[in-house]
Amino acid sequence: MTTIYLIRHSKPLKVNNTFNNDSLQVQNEKSSLSIEGEQIAQEKLSNEEFKNIDVLFSSNYVRAIQTAKYLSNQNDLEINIVSDLGERKFGIDSWEQLPENFERKQFLDENYKIGNGESQKEVRDRMYSIISKILYENKDKKIAIVSHATAISYLLKKWCDIEIVDDKLRYSFNGKILLDGYFNYCETFKLEFDDNNELIKIENIRS
Repeated sequence: MTTIYLIRHSKPLKVNNTFNNDSLQVQNEKSSLSIEGEQIAQEKLSNEEFKNIDVLFSSNYVRAIQTAKYLSNQNDLEINIVSDLGERKFGIDSWEQLPENFERKQFLDENYKIGNGESQKEVRDRMYSIISKILYENKDKKIAIVSHATAISYLLKKWCDIEIVDDKLRYSFNGKILLDGYFNYCETFKLEFDDNNELIKIENIRS
C-alpha cells in the first residue's frame, strides 16, 4: 500500500504589492508565510502521523516550500520541487480583472477560465498526472505533498462526491464526509492506494 499526505500550505503573509513590478503570477508564487503561518506549520506538522515520511514533494511556490521545510527537518528529507503541484493560475494582470463570482463559476463549469489562466479541468488533469507519476515511482512508500487549496480541491473532485450545502462545499468519499466548508491552513488529506495504485481510502487528518 502507498500513502500520500496531501497538505495545504500554511498561512501566508499579507503584503502591499502596489509598487511591485512583478506580474500577479510571480507575486503569488513569491508569497511567503507569516509568523503565524510558521507557527501553524510547526505545530500541525509535528503530529506523529507525519513521522517516518519516505519522500517529500512541494509546489514551487515559496509558501508551500516554507511549509514543507518542517516535514523536511523532522524526517531528514530533501524537498522535491514540482511546479505541476502549483496553485491554479488566474491568467490576469490585476485583481480588478477577476470577474464577479469567478470562483463559483469555475467550480461549476470545469472548462471555465479567463485570459491565460487555467480551467478547473486543466488544474485537475495536471495534478492527477503528477500524482500518478509520483505513485508509480514511489510504490509502498509514505509520501508527503505540499500544495494549495484550489489545486487540491480540484484534484479531489476526481474521486470525491461534492455537494454545495448552505453555500459551502461538502466533500465525501464512500459516504464519509471529509470536508464541510473551507480549507484550513495545513489541512491534510491522507490517501491510501492499493498495489494497482487505485485509491481505496481518504481521511482528513485533523491535527
